[in-house]
Amino acid sequence: MDALPLRWNLPKADAAPESWVATVARAVPGTTPPRWLAQVLWQRQLGFTEPLEGWLNPALYQPTPASVLGPAMAIAVSRLKQAIATEEKVAIWGDFDADGVTSTAVLWDGLGQLIPKGDRLTYFIPNRLSESHGLSQRGLDHLAAWGATLLVTCDTGSTSGAEIAYAKTLGLEVIVTDHHTLPEDDIGAIALINPRSLPPEHPLSTLSGVAVAYKLLEGLYEAMDTPPPLPLDHVLDLVAIGLIADLVELRGDCRYLAQIGLQRLQTQTQPNSPYPRPGLAELLALCKRTGDRPTDISFGLGPRINAVSRIHGDASFCVELLTSRDRDRTKTLAYEAELANTRRKALQRDLYSQVMARLAQVDLATTRCLVLADESWPTGILGLVAGQVTQALGRPTILLRIDPPSEDGSPRLARGSARSVAGLDLYQLFQAQSALLTGFGGHPLAAGLTLPVEHIEVLAAALNRMVREQLGCDGAPQPLLQVDLTVTVADLGQPLFRELKWLEPCGMGNPVPKLLLGNVWFRNVFHKKLRDRQNKAVSFIKTEFELWDDAAETGFPGEWWGHYRDELPPGRCDVVVELDFNSNTGYHVKLIDVRPTTVGEPGAEPGPSNSVLDWRQHTPEDQEQALVVNQIPMQWSDWQAWQRQAAQAKLPLALAFSPAIDDLSPGEVWQELVGLAKYLVRTQTPVTQLQLSDRLRLSPTSLSLGLAALATAGFKIAAPDTSTLEADTITVQVDPTPVSPDPAAVQHFLEVVQEEQFRRRYFAQVPVAALSW
Repeated sequence: MDALPLRWNLPKADAAPESWVATVARAVPGTTPPRWLAQVLWQRQLGFTEPLEGWLNPALYQPTPASVLGPAMAIAVSRLKQAIATEEKVAIWGDFDADGVTSTAVLWDGLGQLIPKGDRLTYFIPNRLSESHGLSQRGLDHLAAWGATLLVTCDTGSTSGAEIAYAKTLGLEVIVTDHHTLPEDDIGAIALINPRSLPPEHPLSTLSGVAVAYKLLEGLYEAMDTPPPLPLDHVLDLVAIGLIADLVELRGDCRYLAQIGLQRLQTQTQPNSPYPRPGLAELLALCKRTGDRPTDISFGLGPRINAVSRIHGDASFCVELLTSRDRDRTKTLAYEAELANTRRKALQRDLYSQVMARLAQVDLATTRCLVLADESWPTGILGLVAGQVTQALGRPTILLRIDPPSEDGSPRLARGSARSVAGLDLYQLFQAQSALLTGFGGHPLAAGLTLPVEHIEVLAAALNRMVREQLGCDGAPQPLLQVDLTVTVADLGQPLFRELKWLEPCGMGNPVPKLLLGNVWFRNVFHKKLRDRQNKAVSFIKTEFELWDDAAETGFPGEWWGHYRDELPPGRCDVVVELDFNSNTGYHVKLIDVRPTTVGEPGAEPGPSNSVLDWRQHTPEDQEQALVVNQIPMQWSDWQAWQRQAAQAKLPLALAFSPAIDDLSPGEVWQELVGLAKYLVRTQTPVTQLQLSDRLRLSPTSLSLGLAALATAGFKIAAPDTSTLEADTITVQVDPTPVSPDPAAVQHFLEVVQEEQFRRRYFAQVPVAALSW
């Protein structure tokens, strides 16, 4: 099925006050008043709750000391100093995502200045494909056998009370550094350092796992009588990677650490880096990045680090990749990460298609939380695809992989990932249904879970009820696209980019600015499939183009990832883009959304009265003048065409089709199509494509696919032109020797029919409030 169309929330018409523009101008160097930057800051109310100068310029920010994290920090520092003095063996327990891997690398490099690596310091990261987040008895047994007496967790452990109790029986004391949900009871750790214990507005409250690990090192380094060989800032590049890749809200110390960490990261591509990390330099080269932009992490380093565990399960070598000084070894590891990321892209695209095909059978008007499970889905990319579905359909999404049957006959489990929408805390939902789960953990917007297979349907029903109660909305809400500025093609380029770059690093609470351009068109459009480092084509594409408007003297380059050129409209349109730059492609835009140009202001939804009339149950006797829709739209583009007609006619739309849907199942539609084909062969009766389309309730697209599937079964279809259904008469013959139809062709037909039936059900039942604009 298709993603729901985005609802554009246009920027406010009010310009930022001149006094605010002057305030911003004093905070940033330059001779031209930074009106674009000031406007975005004004609309987002950024720089209001903390000093603007420090928010924009890290050199003017006053960082918060580690001691603010309370007695737990003091206890942890004291215990680590004791372990160093008595030459104990210390183990680091990390996690397999980018935040967990960089947390592990920060502690490995940072503690490694004080404790010999390998001899008295080691690390352990669970396998993403066979284990879950958090501590495990298997891993604890391994570390105890190695001889560890002190364990320091990073990015995990806050709810591992049972495992910490088990660790004590092995002679292991545990220090927990984490940023996930706090436990209700004491978990038995000698220290639990978690910024969630601070007030929400505190500058440390949004620290990610890697930033908490950094703060532990900060406290330890300050407490040491003899300073370590390397200063604390030598790990700042790793801190920036974990912070930006983990999608935490970048404010307070989080923003500060990301800013100065990016400054350190970009030195890795320079010849005389003060603290060289050849693995990072090689990764940056492979993804054609320089390390000076947050997007170099979010679209370059982060996905490649994450891909290793998503594809291979074991992320341990990523710590070596990030910390080793062996150039040959790190080059090999970087190449492995690059190949894993290429494989991840292909798997993600395929799985997204499968999930959306399954969801075409779901009634979105009544389903508020999407829960799907399958035995064949790859565990490592479920979270990524769940996030895509949530963004496309505006609903919390849970995707699960069902484990194979166990040899001992124990209950089968399903494990997977969940993603949520704004205002809905996944962790609280799972906590309320914990009796149905064997384990869960994560953030309000992203979580993982494990449960018995027989509990899946019960959990789905419970979550649907809870989501409906909490969000209090019916129907299918359109995902929102917040637009920041309206610009022209001539505005795109270096001056605008440099001004908006002061907003970086962008993330939660401060997204990349979205720019609206109205009445534009595309030229020099082409798409291409990407290739991996072995020059093998992968099932991931992007479209490249030039963007033009009436005032442009030259086109501006752009790209649209994951889309074909045919998906771009041929005429004038309104677009929302992000302005970007990298050293390989220069300045360019990334296309976020596009719609045909409408009457009125650029980006405005078409229509004079912003209204849709509901005549589906009955037509009122005193009809107001309206543009009447008698046929249920089969495509979102059909509905948008009606909207454009209403705008031009300056009339509301009236839905006058029946809300009753009595579709055959897709399989029954196929059987009826085969039966009709046999009848036409037997009787040699001519039939128009329009007659077939009306009889089977198929669009021209699905009918052509059905006829193509019939052709693989030996039917000879004579159809001159499928584009004019009314005029074309088709004849059907059959080969003397019957053959079975191509399963792939039939399956494609069935999936498209499912998609069309979903759209009919949606438009037949959706409240008109969801269609009004």
